[in-house]
Amino acid sequence: MPVDPAFSRFDMARLYDAFNHHGEDGDFYEDFAKVPCRVLDIGCGTGSVTLRLAKRGHQVTGVDPADGMLQVARMKDTEGRVDWVQAPAAEFSLTDRFDLAIMTGHVLQVFLDDAGTLAALRNIHRHMKTGGQLILESRNPLAKAWDDWTREKTREQRVIDDVGPVEVFYQIKDVDAEHVTFDAVFSIETTGETLVSESRLRFAKVETIQGLLAAAGFREVELFGWWDRTPYSDISPEIIAIARA
Repeated sequence: MPVDPAFSRFDMARLYDAFNHHGEDGDFYEDFAKVPCRVLDIGCGTGSVTLRLAKRGHQVTGVDPADGMLQVARMKDTEGRVDWVQAPAAEFSLTDRFDLAIMTGHVLQVFLDDAGTLAALRNIHRHMKTGGQLILESRNPLAKAWDDWTREKTREQRVIDDVGPVEVFYQIKDVDAEHVTFDAVFSIETTGETLVSESRLRFAKVETIQGLLAAAGFREVELFGWWDRTPYSDISPEIIAIARA
């Protein structure tokens, strides 16, 4: 599982956490399991959804390869509700088996080829109870979301505790077939410092995602195009897949 170098740093992970919040998607994940169960959050990042699930009474394990992200997550987990594991998605090894696995925040897109994606999905499948469910999401490449990743359309400002006013915007560096490379540019007003995080994402086709899920051993894949469970279509902004182990 690739790690953006910036997210290994606590300071960058903290900025990411301040600007990235889960709305309808977070509600979808939080409300999905109707009774408490064992949940695996792969690519949990700073733990925003992870902690919401734990507070609902689920037994949650969060896995992420980035030390900085997990530092922020652990700081927010003041009651020690979550088991945090630092490891790539294809390499973690746990004794627990899970009823539900989730990949929030378009984590699937950080895997840049079929081999890396399949290795991760197979490892997740190995950790699931028979009949358990995996939920993952990816931006629909047909919607070309990257067209809106400009300074003018993404510029946002927040005041962060102990940091002060911070501005962020996104800018595209390259679009090459399925792959999009972009920068997140953070400007810290009090110090005049500019911090840049480069990311590269894969915008896989829906048929590719379905094929990889099947190859990893998942079945009964249900597809939605938005968090209100609207069925997926070519004009959907999202590819939300729910698959059974």
